[in-house]
Order: sequence, then C-alpha cells, then structure tokens
Amino acid sequence: MEDVIAVNWKEKVKECAAASEEMGALHPEILELAYHENWFKLFVPQRYGGPGKQLPEILRLEEELAEADGSLGWTVTLCAGAAWFAGFLDVELAEDIFADPKVCFAGSGAVGGTAIQTSSGYRVNGFWKYASGALHATIFTANCTLKNTDGSDVLDKSGNPVVKSFILKREEVKIISGWSYFGLVATGSHAFEVVDLLVPENRTFVINDDIQVADSGFDYPFLQLAETTLAVNSLGMANHFVKLVEQAFISRSGLNRYTPAQIDFFNIEFNQCKNNLNQLRTEFYQCFDESWSQLINDGGIQESKLLELSKISRMLAHACRKTSDTLFPYCGLEAAKKETEINRVWRDIHTASQHALLTFLS
Repeated sequence: MEDVIAVNWKEKVKECAAASEEMGALHPEILELAYHENWFKLFVPQRYGGPGKQLPEILRLEEELAEADGSLGWTVTLCAGAAWFAGFLDVELAEDIFADPKVCFAGSGAVGGTAIQTSSGYRVNGFWKYASGALHATIFTANCTLKNTDGSDVLDKSGNPVVKSFILKREEVKIISGWSYFGLVATGSHAFEVVDLLVPENRTFVINDDIQVADSGFDYPFLQLAETTLAVNSLGMANHFVKLVEQAFISRSGLNRYTPAQIDFFNIEFNQCKNNLNQLRTEFYQCFDESWSQLINDGGIQESKLLELSKISRMLAHACRKTSDTLFPYCGLEAAKKETEINRVWRDIHTASQHALLTFLS
C-alpha cells in the first residue's frame, strides 16, 4: 500500500484506468487509494471520520478525479454523495457503520421499492438500478413508498404517498448484474434488489428533515449539490478529452496529411472549444463560490442564485458533450478504437451526459 501512496495519485490512476475498465470495476490499487484518501467519505461529518473538506474543495477535487479517470470520478462522486446521508442517520447506527475503514455507500435516487411497517421496523421489497460502486459498496441506500397491509399507499397530511429512505447492508442485498453500457464501465453501476427484508426502524431516514450531525455547510441544498457535483465530473472528463485531442491531431498532422489551411482551421475550432469550456468553468465556479459564501456568511442562499447555479451547471455539462462531439472527427480512427484512452474518455463523457438531472437546460 505504501508503494501505491508513494506514487503521485494521478499517475497511479492513469496506470490502472484501462485495467479497471477491463475488470468492470475500479482496480484494487485504486480502491486502496480511495480508502486511504477518504474519497468515499468526502461529505461525511468529521465525527464519523470524514476528511473535513468543504464543498468548494470537494468540487474541485471531483473535477480532478474525473479528469484522471471518468469511472473513478463518477464512482467517488456517487458513493460519496450517498454517504452525505450520514448526517440524517441515527447517531448510534452511523457510528457503527463508519467504524468500518472501507465503508462505502451506493444506492439509487429512484423510488424502487415498497415498505410495510411491522412491530419492529419495516418489511422491504424492491429493485433499484444504477448503483455506482455496487461491487465494493458496504451500504446501500434505497427509497421506498410506504404501504398499508392492504397494499394501499400511506399518505401524508397533504394526501401524497409517503416515501422513506432505508439503509441496507451489503449482505442483505442481491446485486443484479446489468451494467453493460459503453462508458463509465469501471463504475460497476449494477442494480440491486431485496425480497421481504426486515429492516429495523433505526435504519430509516428522511433527507433535509432532521439533521442529526453536521459540519459547516452540510445544509447546502441537495438539488444544487447533485447538479454541481455531476457537472464537474463532465468537466473533468472534457478537460481530459481536450488534451488527448490536441495530442492526436499533432500526431496526425505531423504525417503531412493536412494542408496549412486545414491545420489553421483545426486550431481555430480547437481554441474556440477550449476557450468556451474555460469560460464556462470560470463562470460556474464563480457562481458556486458566491452561493457558498451566502450560505456560510448569511445563513442561506438566495433563490435567484440557486436558479443561476442550476442553469450554469447544465450549460457546463452540455458544453462538455458538445466539445467532445465537435473535436472527435479530428482524432482519426484511433479515437474510434475501443481500447484507446481517447475512446474511453469519449465514451465516458457520453454516458455521463445521459444522467437525467442535467439533460435539459431548464
């Protein structure tokens, strides 16, 4: 392990990224690095062993991780994001969960299950897709609609079905292999299911309802937390792709297959894409930093700032995909070869772009 840490982490990730994809899971050396660096606990309160980083630092780290390898950045972001729920958990339960040095949360934001209350907790049934990090996760979070014994929905005071979130242990769930998509392969984002599982009452929680343990800034709005962390993943992957495009074109143009006019055209196109991405990155972080300052200094974020941040997050994610599509044709057949680094990054960008949260600009 010391040999792993002694090497610059970006070099280690680059060395293992292709092997991770071939395995369909993060390489064991990358996992050990993640545990050592507390990446899966980025949002976990310090009381439970979190690293004490705040969101401005976390976003920039997630961008770096995604630039090093899309699957790593995505897995850390989704697993660390699921572990953010630690602040809403029963304190005794959380202390027990985080006693494991390799604790890692996975889960799904979808309501994929049902739960019927029993004398000691709930009987849970359900199926949830796209649990990034499922192969190494120790804890799964799952959203369920509460049901009465006759199968009808339990309703709140407004007449809406009640949804609760549940903590499930690794040995309680069945992993359903099905992550067969062409990008983010090493995230191992498989499905999971449970059948007639009895879950104790203390393993339920409701986000944004009752914060049990919190560090400064823990109450950052969940929607924008999700949007920004996903956006910086696309940004990191796009940064990686842009660098590889430049290398690929220089290699091809050195073979004298392009005229000076064609090379000039590429340079204009390339610089426009790169400058646009950099400008949006600057605007994104400026907007986010302003929102963070409002939360920390004023105790809340203006609604107009949250709307602005949601918009710039979507604009940034869309620009990342468009940049990769614009520049891809200049890279030659090597970019279409699935074993190459540039092809892997292109596939990762386009798989990440399918996340429903950032699909539309508004």
